[in-house]
Amino acid sequence: MKHLKKGIFLSTLLISLISISCSNNDDEDDKLGNWIKKSAFDGPARSSATSFVIGIYAYVTTGYTGDEYLNDLWAYNSSGDYWEQKADFIGIARSSGSGFELDGKGYVGLGYDGTNKLKDFYQYNPDTNTWIQKTDFAGTARYGAVGFQVGGKAFLGTGYDGNYLKDFYQYNATDNSWIQVNGFSGNKRRNATVFVINDIAYLGTGINSGVNQSDFWAFDPRTDVWTRKRDFDDDEEDHDTYSIKRSNASSFAINGLGYISCGESSKTIWEYNPNTDIWTEKTPLEGSGRSDAIGVTINEERAFIMLGKSGTSYFDDVWEFKPNQEQNDDDN
Repeated sequence: MKHLKKGIFLSTLLISLISISCSNNDDEDDKLGNWIKKSAFDGPARSSATSFVIGIYAYVTTGYTGDEYLNDLWAYNSSGDYWEQKADFIGIARSSGSGFELDGKGYVGLGYDGTNKLKDFYQYNPDTNTWIQKTDFAGTARYGAVGFQVGGKAFLGTGYDGNYLKDFYQYNATDNSWIQVNGFSGNKRRNATVFVINDIAYLGTGINSGVNQSDFWAFDPRTDVWTRKRDFDDDEEDHDTYSIKRSNASSFAINGLGYISCGESSKTIWEYNPNTDIWTEKTPLEGSGRSDAIGVTINEERAFIMLGKSGTSYFDDVWEFKPNQEQNDDDN
């Protein structure tokens, strides 16, 4: 009888374990979203590069290979799925810089060159394939800052200058000047990320003194006001269990929804609905988990994650995300 009871117990345990395993697989299968591998980056694999988007082109410059800092510039033709090398960035080679697009031109500045924190600032003209130096950033020299353009206004802010920062500055291209703008209401941080939906910028993630930040903010350029949204560690029951807190993540926005992906060698991706202030987990990146990758949106309807690193491995792969498709292993 004891042997019979033991056998029943082991059989029950085995069935339970199989059930749990199947349930976990079902949970993975329930996540929506598909990743499609695109043309690999033609330049050296790298992390902490800077990017901006003009038309159908995503531009990638600077970064770190694990051995050297870079100043090359590459353009990804999203229609043809190929890369073209452009005129080298004329500033000192660096990583962890910041950039944005404004009025059809690209801007890059700040960063770290292996010795110094930087505050120089440059403009790229895609029509002439030339760079010119512009007025230095008005804040302190720093790296790990965010750069974004929203509602026709361009901003750089947060980062690390030896201290963690939360200040923001607006760049005026007409008179090539900077002004400090209303202070960001959130916590100080570096290596945060920003995406833009309907002329509202959303900022979150990042790290301060070893602590990943959980606050999430929306910025309206018409009023220069920051509004706090639902925290990443919110414990309400009307959404998936959040595990979004991280640093060195990537983000983009398409079709009115925002996405935060990767960071700290993760491959998870979360979708944000600004109408409900709710996050939903999607199918993880099908490539390697990574941090310090680039996230870009092209024409508000195509989204890509590219480059980055995990430990001592540096990546040159490019992935397009299709949020409403079911995951398919056969398209890579």
